[in-house]
Formats: sequence, C-alpha cells, structure tokens
Amino acid sequence: MEMHHIRYFLAVADELNFTKAAEKCNVSQPSLTRAIKLLEEELGGLLFHRERAHTRLSDLGQMMRPYLQQIYDETHQAKRLAHDFTCLKKSTLKLGIMCTIAPNAIIQLIRSIQLHHPGVELQLCDGKASDLQDRLLGGGLEVAVYCIPGQEPDDRLHAMPLFREQIVIAIHPNHRLAKAQTIRVKDLDGESYIHRMNCEFAGFADREFEAQGVSCKPVYWSDREDWTLAMVASGLGWGFMPKYAVNHPGVVGIPIVEPEFWREVNLVTVRGRPYSPALGALVREAVRVTWFGEPAIAARAQAEANAPPVPFRRPPRNFQQAVRR
Repeated sequence: MEMHHIRYFLAVADELNFTKAAEKCNVSQPSLTRAIKLLEEELGGLLFHRERAHTRLSDLGQMMRPYLQQIYDETHQAKRLAHDFTCLKKSTLKLGIMCTIAPNAIIQLIRSIQLHHPGVELQLCDGKASDLQDRLLGGGLEVAVYCIPGQEPDDRLHAMPLFREQIVIAIHPNHRLAKAQTIRVKDLDGESYIHRMNCEFAGFADREFEAQGVSCKPVYWSDREDWTLAMVASGLGWGFMPKYAVNHPGVVGIPIVEPEFWREVNLVTVRGRPYSPALGALVREAVRVTWFGEPAIAARAQAEANAPPVPFRRPPRNFQQAVRR
C-alpha cells in the first residue's frame, strides 16, 4: 500500500469526483484512477461506486476511510516530528553534570545552546562523577560532564577535555594558614576538615595524605557545596575544593602543593552509540564557549593541530658567522 494511493483515495472520498480529486492532488485523472484501482485490488473490493456523473463510497470504502485517514495523519505527524528533530526545531537531550562543578561555566554553555539552537531542550541532572558514569553507560544519559581522577579511562567511553582546574584548600580568612601563598599537605596535619561526600578525589587524595603521615579529623560530612562553604566560613574546618567552587565571601581558597592536585573535566559520551543532532549541537557549543575565561582544551588542541607550520627563516649573516667561529 503506497502512501500516495491513500492520499488519492481520501481526496476522492472528500470530493466524490475523480476529476476534482485529480486536480486537488495535482495529478492526471488516469494516474489517480489507476492508483485507486491498485488500492482496490490490494483491499479486495470496490472502494467507490461510479454511476455516470455521480460517485459514492462503497460499503468497503466507508469502512476503510477512517483507518486510511488515521494512517495518513499519523504518517504526516511522524514525518513532521522527524523533520523537527533532525532540524533541531524540537529535540530533547539528557545531560548529566558533576555536582562539584561551579555553575557559571555550565550556565554559559546552556545560554549558548539556547541562543544558537533554541529547539534543543536540555534535561539536566547533577550527581557525583561515578553515578553519572554509570547512568551514561546504562543509557540513562546521552552525555555527561565529569572527571574521575586517578582512574584508568574506560574504553567504552570517549572523553573530550574541556578545562583543567586546580584544587585548593578552602579556609576561613582568620585561619592560621590563610595568609600563605600555598599550603602543603603536611601543613594540614591535625586540622579539622569538612568532608565533601561527592568529592571526585575521594580515595585518590587520601592515599597521598596517608603516605605523608597526615591525619585530619572530619567534623562534618556534606553532599552539598554550599553547606561545605558555610561550614568553612563558620570556622569549623577546612575544605578540599575545586578553585572555582570557592565563591563564598567568608572563605579563601589557597592552592595545595607537595603535591598539587588538578582535575581535567571532560565532556563524555559512549563510543559507538548513535548520536542525535542535539548532541552534535551540544558538542559544538562546548567547544565554542570559554570555560572560566579559557577556550576549551579540545578547541585549543584542534587549533594547534590545524595551525600552519612555522616557516624556516634563514638566520642573519652575523649569526651564521658567529656559529662558524
């Protein structure tokens, strides 16, 4: 059953005139008549009774009309939805964001998508890095922004680097270490601290503290960054936090050294999984926008790879003479 056969049938059923129906469908009357005949052969009976100048639906035609109308309407609806989806007129994308990322950069990404691809609707969820990775692999997310320091890359995933961020010690401005340019791991021995339950360095940084014999007392366990900062601002202890997350007026962030801790945050997708046009739009915008004032790492790497080679320039004559001497 061809879709144009259904369209011709519906036109004749509306007009009850083959000539007018052919004009409505912009085809010749013989072509329309042949199509109706083929449809009748497929359905096993006459769809119309033609009596000289009068045409009327047969009993079979009356019975089939609502079903063929439904097929025609649903097919057009499917085509329209597909067109909107592929042209990004309306498309939903499930994006996971690591909850320890300061919202400023993510808001900039969302704003850029809204500006350049207004038909893309983002369904955002935040969570700890390991949970996002599990949801991504399980199909609950199409893409996620996170990092898991110290873990070997998963071959099932593709990671596009966005930005690097140093980890700092968040402390009260009146803390004994608040005036230092940097804070060593061993400087923190015996200090009380606020444990961030969603910290992606959990386990990784602990090993370094243990290796240096540094012991700290957790006085508060928090799964929210704002609560962690509030506790630090009250003087209850220090926090181990990403630099850009320290945005409380009563807290200062000082880089930790010996060793330093950095995280590289990536846009992560699943290898081999079919990608929607909306995901392609997100990737383009993630490369386009700046991340905390810097171009995306992937964008810088691409620019360097595409940069023309530096042309060889012959050194000046006096330089050549100096080399010969």
